[in-house]
Amino acid sequence: MSDNISAEIVAIGTEILLGEITDTNSVFIAQEMRDMGINVFYMTSVGDNKQRIADVIANAMQRADIVITCGGLGPTVDDMTRDSIALATERELEFHQSLYDQIAARFATYNVTMPENNRRQAFLPAEAITIENPVGTAPSFIVEHNNNVVISLPGVPREMKFLMTERVVPYLLDKYDLGIIKARILKTAGIGESTLDEMLGAELLQANNPTVGLAAHHGVIDIRMTAKANSSKEADNLLDITESQVRAKVGQFIFGTGEDTLEKVVLQTLVDSNIQLSILEAGITNALISKLKLHANDSTILNEIQQYNHPSELGDYDLRTIATQRAEQMSSTNNAAIAIVSLPDVDENADIEVATAVAVSLNGETSVRSYGFGGKSPLARDWVSRWTLAKLWRTVKEHTSNVE
Repeated sequence: MSDNISAEIVAIGTEILLGEITDTNSVFIAQEMRDMGINVFYMTSVGDNKQRIADVIANAMQRADIVITCGGLGPTVDDMTRDSIALATERELEFHQSLYDQIAARFATYNVTMPENNRRQAFLPAEAITIENPVGTAPSFIVEHNNNVVISLPGVPREMKFLMTERVVPYLLDKYDLGIIKARILKTAGIGESTLDEMLGAELLQANNPTVGLAAHHGVIDIRMTAKANSSKEADNLLDITESQVRAKVGQFIFGTGEDTLEKVVLQTLVDSNIQLSILEAGITNALISKLKLHANDSTILNEIQQYNHPSELGDYDLRTIATQRAEQMSSTNNAAIAIVSLPDVDENADIEVATAVAVSLNGETSVRSYGFGGKSPLARDWVSRWTLAKLWRTVKEHTSNVE
C-alpha cells in the first residue's frame, strides 16, 4: 500500500479570478482525495493564458505526484488546458478521430449540427490516456509524465463529478495501490464547532490514519473518520479504535451515525422519553412543522401546532420576548416547546439586528437565539430548524438524565 501520495488541484478559468463564479470543483476534488488518503497541500487558480497555465502545471508537478486540472476543455480559443498540458509535459498535440466521432454523435443526439470548432476537443497531448465523457462533450484525459500524473477534467460540475468518481478514482486506486479506504461519520448536535474541535484535541484531529475532520451544517457537525488499510477488516478495526476515542471525549453530543437525520433522532428521543412537543411558527410557515410531520410516525408526539402569519398577532413585543414567552407558555414537565417567530417580508440583507427569533423550552429551562435574516430568506428554514432541533435534542437528553 502506497503512503504519502500527494496531489495538487489547478482550477482554470479567468472567470474564477474575476469572482464571477465560485470554485466548488476544487472543494469536491479535495474531498475525493482526502477519502482516498491522498494529501492535498496546494490548490491553485489560474486564468485563461497558455503560458501561465503551463507554468502552474510544471510547478505543481515539482510539488505533487498527481496534478488534477479542472476547466478549459471546451471548443473555444480561450480553452487552453490541452495546449498548456502539452507544453508543460513537452509533448505535441495529437488528433483522435474516435473522440471526434463521439463528440459528433453526441451533437447528433441533440439534433444539432456540430460547429467546426469542436474539432479542437479531439486533440490531446501525445500518448494521453483518454477519459471518455458520456455526460458531456468535453473529452478528458490523463498524461503520465515521468513520475507524475496529470489528470484533466471538465469545468462543468456535473461532468467533473461523474468523471471523478467513475473514472479517476478507480484509476488512482489501482495505480497507487492505495488499498482500502473506509469512512465513518458520527453526527453531533448542541455544540459549536470550535468547542468540539477543542474537546477532540490535536492528537485526534491531526492523526494521519485514521484522519478525523469536522464539517458543520447549521447546528449539526459531522465528525468524519477516514481509515486507509490493506483490508476492509483492518480499516474497520482502525475506525473502531478511533470511534471509541471520539465517543470518550464527546459522546454526549453524538446523536447518530451515517444517514441518521436529526429530525428522526429527535422524534425517537421524544418517544423514548415520553415527552410531547408543541410548536409555534409565526411569519415563517413550515420551517419545522412540515419536516417533523414527515417523520412523525406517532401522531401523539406532536401535541400542539400553532401557525400565525405575522409575529404582531402575538403581541407588541420584540421577537426574542415573543419567542421566549410563547415557548414557556406551551411547555411543561412532559411537554417540550419550540417557538419560531420571524418577520415574513425580511431577507438576509436587511439592516435589522433581530429579524428571526427561536426559543426551545422544557421543564422550566428555556434557550433563545436570534438571527438577522427574516422569513423571506432562503437561509431561514434551514438555520432555525437545525438549531432548534439540535437544542431540543440536547435539552431532552439532559432532562432525562437528571430524572434518572
